[in-house]
Amino acid sequence: MLKIMVKKLAILLFIFGVIFVANIFLASVVYAKTEKDIRIAIILEELENIEFDDSELKYAEFFNDAAIKDKRIAVLKAFLRQHDSPLYDQAEFLVKVSDEYDLDYRLLPAIAMQESTACKAIPVNSYNCWGWGIYGTTVTRFSSYEEGIETVARGLKTNYIDRGLKTPAEIMRKYTPSSSGSWALGVNTFVEVLQ
Repeated sequence: MLKIMVKKLAILLFIFGVIFVANIFLASVVYAKTEKDIRIAIILEELENIEFDDSELKYAEFFNDAAIKDKRIAVLKAFLRQHDSPLYDQAEFLVKVSDEYDLDYRLLPAIAMQESTACKAIPVNSYNCWGWGIYGTTVTRFSSYEEGIETVARGLKTNYIDRGLKTPAEIMRKYTPSSSGSWALGVNTFVEVLQ
């Protein structure tokens, strides 16, 4: 009789445990979805605050009331915020440096997305979002995101663009020759998203 009661109690505890774990899982899924919905709503609300006058972006609360004269910065900030990227504060610098080196402003962020999910998965204290000079145990480290942006932009211009490697597929052959094509596909996808 005691064995039967213990067995029933064990079964009840197991069922309770399964229900408890399932409830926790469902609660976390609902919370994550709600959190994502809230972030999306904030981004959309902030984007609605952007005022366009012809092709020039004027003051907007979304950008801490900073004067932004280029809608590319707004596009880049929205994209980087959506991906919780540490490069968010570098959007204006990314555009400036891209212009200095005559690069498509979307190239550096697209490579950062492909290489490190927009700088969220990089070697510790490296500021290297682009996989630049990272192979085996070798890690190229920069002292800041600005130094990384400047170095990678200059390197792309000098070692790739100026040598006729202009598309992600052409760049991939030298940048990451072991890729089966997925690198170029990823970079192209992020370039398209940033249009």
